[in-house]
Amino acid sequence: MTMANQPSENGDISAISRLQHRPLPMLTFDDHQPPDPELIADCVHCGFCLPTCPTYLLWGEEMDSPRGRIQLMKMVSEREVGLNKTFTRHIDQCLGCMACVTACPSGVQYDKLIEATRSQVDRHARRSLPDRLYRSLLFALFPHPARLRALVPLLWLYQKIGIKRLVRSKRVSRFVPDRILGMESVLPLVRLKSLFSRQVVFTRARSPRRRRVGLLTGCVQRVFFDPVNAATVRVLVAEGCDVVVPPTQGCCGALHVHAGREDQGLKHARKLIETFETWAVDTIVVNAAGCGSNLKEYGYLLRNDPVYAERARVFSDSVRDISELLAELEPVAPRHPIPLRVAYHDACHLAHAQNIRRQPREALRTIPGIELLDIPETEICCGSAGIYNLVEPEPATELGDRKGRNILSVQPDVIVTANPGCLLQIRAALERAGTSMAIFHPVELVDASIRGVMPPG
Repeated sequence: MTMANQPSENGDISAISRLQHRPLPMLTFDDHQPPDPELIADCVHCGFCLPTCPTYLLWGEEMDSPRGRIQLMKMVSEREVGLNKTFTRHIDQCLGCMACVTACPSGVQYDKLIEATRSQVDRHARRSLPDRLYRSLLFALFPHPARLRALVPLLWLYQKIGIKRLVRSKRVSRFVPDRILGMESVLPLVRLKSLFSRQVVFTRARSPRRRRVGLLTGCVQRVFFDPVNAATVRVLVAEGCDVVVPPTQGCCGALHVHAGREDQGLKHARKLIETFETWAVDTIVVNAAGCGSNLKEYGYLLRNDPVYAERARVFSDSVRDISELLAELEPVAPRHPIPLRVAYHDACHLAHAQNIRRQPREALRTIPGIELLDIPETEICCGSAGIYNLVEPEPATELGDRKGRNILSVQPDVIVTANPGCLLQIRAALERAGTSMAIFHPVELVDASIRGVMPPG
């Protein structure tokens, strides 16, 4: 076995000692919810996380493995090293895919450790001015659907009149910063009707009502992937759900929380809780894996808030991914055949963060004629990971290309994944490979089967 696939009994952390700095004023974790020493101590450095960690797979560097990063957290907690540039770099390079959480036999809660650490880094890291400005741009844009919608005409023109091909040409691309090229490569296919797409506030169940649900429409999702929201509503209605789409709902805060911008993320969380409380729904349905994993953590994230702690717990308990809800309800709407070979890609924040693997596959298997294909290295992240492919384009591209090769190896007719970021990342990888293929959310295929039509594309 190669080093990247060989679990080590004694974590080789000798390289970490290089972080020991000469005596200087040492930045360390502040007192606001630092990584919990008890959770850090749960890691026994067994190495079972190594074969599933994307960055360790790419570089074989101990400090870019989960156990290495946990050791770094321990060293900062014990003031052996400071919150310096080297520490920050290794934390930044983590995708937060949580594959290590699935692989760990000791139940180490790396998800809680990395998010607590990233909050500390966000407050204290000394980033360059271009880095700070770029990150500020991302957060000034992606969590704001109205701002994204305002960009639609410009993006449509960019893709329509050939500027896209010019920017990607060898002659021009060498003058464009890597991060901008990375962002450009995962731009969604823009339709002008996205300017006007909206979901109605209330849709009544078509069959006898089984549940009243509220739909989270997302930020990027509602602007660029509104057909997924429309398909979700149609499937829920066909399966006996009254569907409420609160018109004032905002961002769920997932991007902020996963990137360490805790205060902003929690502000969005409180507002979203208040919004859905007013509509008195039984269940909150999510069709984007990253958003869903964050909503299910509201109870933990707001555990110390005396006003919202219990409300957040109740809210989180009511959240279901669309595939979870379909599995709970059992299908009543007839399905029509769709004879396709379908490669199913496990979105990390569905499979690892929410432990949802069976339900999407079960939903797809209710469709007659579907041949469901599992992708090699299904546990390895595609490189999207929230804003990771925008701030770390080089490793993200390597991981995306690796995922693309694995998908093509099973020779599917179409690809299915439950997260918009994964969809864009995989589409970009296929383009680089000189091919293209229709990519859908699972609920779009279920919707097409219920309606008796072939999926578009």
